[in-house]
Amino acid sequence: MRSDTRTPRPLAACLVLVAIATAAGCGRDAATPPAPRAHADATSEEAVATLGDARVRASVVPTARISDAVARQYGIEPATNTVLLLVGVRTGPEMNETALPAQVAASVQDLRGVSQPLELRRIDNGTLIDYVGTARVAPPDSLRFDVDVVLEDGRRTRLRFSRDIFPE
Repeated sequence: MRSDTRTPRPLAACLVLVAIATAAGCGRDAATPPAPRAHADATSEEAVATLGDARVRASVVPTARISDAVARQYGIEPATNTVLLLVGVRTGPEMNETALPAQVAASVQDLRGVSQPLELRRIDNGTLIDYVGTARVAPPDSLRFDVDVVLEDGRRTRLRFSRDIFPE
C-alpha cells in the first residue's frame, strides 16, 4: 500500500496565500506600504507623514533614471550606484500646494548595516522647496531611510521607510 503525501489542493492554496501575506509584511513599519512588484517601479512609492495641515513626502529615485535637466536642477551626477532622496513639505489642497520651510535631516542604512548620513540641500523651485541628497548603493540592495523633519513652528516628524534598489 502506497501512502499519498501530497497536500490536498484547498489546503495547499491556503498555505501559499498565508506564506505570501506573511512575506509581504516582513521587516516593514506598519505605516510603510509594501513595495511594488515590478523592479522598475520598486522605488517610486512616496513615504508620507501628516502634521496637522502639513504633509511631508519623501521619495527615492535611482539617479541613472533622472533626466539631464533634472540632474542639473538638483546639482547631481546620474550614476548606477547612487539614489536620490527627495523630500518636500507642503500645505494646502492637492494641485495648489504651498511649500513649508523646514529643517530636514536624513540617514540611510543598507542590508549589511552600513549607515550613511545624507547631506541634504534645499532647492527652491519657484514657489516650491525640495530637500535633496544622494546615497551610495550597490544594487541589488534594500535601503532603510530615516528622515527627520522639523517645521518652523516646532512640529516634528520622522519618516522611516525601506526601498528595494535593483540594478538598472
